[in-house]
Amino acid sequence: MSESTIAAGSIAFIGFGEAARAFLDGWRMQPGFGARVAAYDIKTDSPDADVRAAKRADYAAANVIGASSAPEAVAGAEAVFSVVTADQAHQAAMAALPGLAKGALFFDCDSCAPQTKVRTAREVDAAGGRYVDAAVMAPVHPRLHRTPLLISGPHINAAVAALAALDMSATIHDGPVGSSSAIKMVRSIMMKGLEALVCECVLAGRKAGVIETVLDSLDDTYPGFDWKKRSAYMLERAMTHGVRRAAEMREVALTVDLLGLDGAMSRASVGWQQAIGDLGLKSGADEAADYRILADRILASLDSKSG
Repeated sequence: MSESTIAAGSIAFIGFGEAARAFLDGWRMQPGFGARVAAYDIKTDSPDADVRAAKRADYAAANVIGASSAPEAVAGAEAVFSVVTADQAHQAAMAALPGLAKGALFFDCDSCAPQTKVRTAREVDAAGGRYVDAAVMAPVHPRLHRTPLLISGPHINAAVAALAALDMSATIHDGPVGSSSAIKMVRSIMMKGLEALVCECVLAGRKAGVIETVLDSLDDTYPGFDWKKRSAYMLERAMTHGVRRAAEMREVALTVDLLGLDGAMSRASVGWQQAIGDLGLKSGADEAADYRILADRILASLDSKSG
């Protein structure tokens, strides 16, 4: 089957969380999409029965074939999308290799260091697959499958055709495997690092009773940024995705270190992302718009945890 007809072929996900579901939801809104979709997520191997059952329920709700292993999920798939946490990216790819079809496109959408992607690419290509370095350059909501991707590597022509058939938004970065990831990692120094700084600033300011004055002052210094609205968004992101962001920032720090620089700022941002993500808090639609409510919930949970 050619890349241009992949929407009617077979697709596999390694990892079945927010990104996978967003891509799938978007594809299914497109006329002519009828691909067989299989998925494997490591949570189905969890020792916690509730975690296993919840992930199986995710498969059923999304109407995908829930595989019992990574090789089972990718067997026969023309395109494989790896959407796991950064710390699991290489391991997840290696686990899938025994089932990978010859010539299958392997889209590594994971937020990991360029060096990690280069190592994974060697293994995937040696196994007969076609590895594509894919950097997801924005949150998957609200754009779903149209979320911007930056892709690079030697199989770029086939990758572009396959992604176009799926109505995805991909931009070619003319470079080897790892170059798209380098852009994502360096960008995350600022994007995820700023989130961590905002979390520390807002939580400290809220506890000191001065945060509204602080944010008003920041708005004077950086007009148009809307620090109160942005603070609410960044707090909610850390609550919902802090654990995944912490894993990404460890890879960002590694990227900086391997460039011969000191990734201390990126490494420090891991702390707040991990600490807030570990709380397991969720926010309702009304709460997510108010940084004060979110900050108070986080502070209460941190106090409870430390107590």
